[in-house]
Amino acid sequence: MSIDSASASGLGQLKWVNLRSSSGLPARTGAAEAQSSSRAEFAAVLQQLSAQPAEVSSLPGVAALADSTALSSLIWQQLGAANVGYGSISGGTVESVPTDYEELIRTASAKYGVPVDLIKAVIDTESSFNPNVVSSAGAKGLMQLMDGTANGLGVSDPFDPAQNIDGGVRYLSYQLKRYDGEEKMALAAYNAGPGRVNKLGVSNDEELMQKLSLLPEETQAYITKIERARAEYAL
Repeated sequence: MSIDSASASGLGQLKWVNLRSSSGLPARTGAAEAQSSSRAEFAAVLQQLSAQPAEVSSLPGVAALADSTALSSLIWQQLGAANVGYGSISGGTVESVPTDYEELIRTASAKYGVPVDLIKAVIDTESSFNPNVVSSAGAKGLMQLMDGTANGLGVSDPFDPAQNIDGGVRYLSYQLKRYDGEEKMALAAYNAGPGRVNKLGVSNDEELMQKLSLLPEETQAYITKIERARAEYAL
C-alpha cells in the first residue's frame, strides 16, 4: 500500500467523517454513552484544529493529520470509538476459507466491521500472507503499512501479525467510512491514497470504474486482484 503524501488537502477533508451509529451494527465501545462522549470529544478536537492552516491537513498517511503524534493518536481514538461496520457481517461471523491468521482476522473483522473475506483478499494481494515482506516503497507486513500510516494507527511493530492486521483493517474501515461503504473507492484509496481518488470527482464505485484509467496502473490492477482473491476466499 503506497500513500501519496501530496494528496493532503487540508482539514476540510475531515468533513466527510460520519459519526452517527448505524442501527443493527454495534459500535466498538459497546455503550451509547461512550459513543456520545467520543463524538463530543472529537468535535471539540476538530474545533481546535480548525484554526490551524490547511496544510496541517488530511489523512493519506494518518500521521499527517497534525504536526503532533499525540494529536494524531487522539484523532484516531475518537474515530475508532465511533466506528461502525460495513459489509455482510452477521453476528460477527463470516464464513470463508481459513488461513493461518484466522483468529486475528476474525477479531479485526468483528472489531471494525470489515468482511472477513475482504480482509483475506487484501492480505493475499498485499503480501501473499508473508508477515515479513517489505515493498520497494517501504510498506511493511501482511497488510503493507507505510511507516507514517503505521505510526498514526499505533502500530509499533508492523511485522507483528496481530498489530499489522488490526492496524490495516482499521485503516481499511476508515476508508470505507470515508466513501460511504463504496468498496472499490475504499480499496483504491488504500492502495493509492485518498487524495488521488478524491481528484477524480467520483462519488460511487460505478463512477470510479469509468475513470479507473486515470489512476496508476498498479491501482487499476489492484482492484481486479482484490476481487479475484475475494472470490477465492468466500464460501
